[in-house]
Amino acid sequence: QVQLVESGGGLVQAGGSLRLSCAASGLTFSTYALGWFRQAPGKEREFVAAISWNGERTYYTDSVKGRFAISRDNAKNTVYLQMNSLKPEDTAVYYCAVLRGWRIVTTPDEYDYWGPGTQVTVSS
Repeated sequence: QVQLVESGGGLVQAGGSLRLSCAASGLTFSTYALGWFRQAPGKEREFVAAISWNGERTYYTDSVKGRFAISRDNAKNTVYLQMNSLKPEDTAVYYCAVLRGWRIVTTPDEYDYWGPGTQVTVSS
């Protein structure tokens, strides 16, 4: 079965960096677009970034543009989220998700599979 496992979360001071990874198995990874989402306590899950199946197209929510970078390694079945200049408002559980096909979408409901999430906490 399809399995996604996030890693790399933790506690970091404001201005610091973290690199999240999401390892996938049980699917033909290169045929899926990938997305990162986050959910803070008491808030809805929100889109963060997405990358196309071949890595040529990326898309970010405005609040992370210039600070976060999404990338993928199809040989390793892994997607990454490099997060720099972190802010306390970036604190959330971060989830990776996969969407079969070529589209990049920002709506959580359209994604096919999800990981369990990894906690990111940014202290001020």
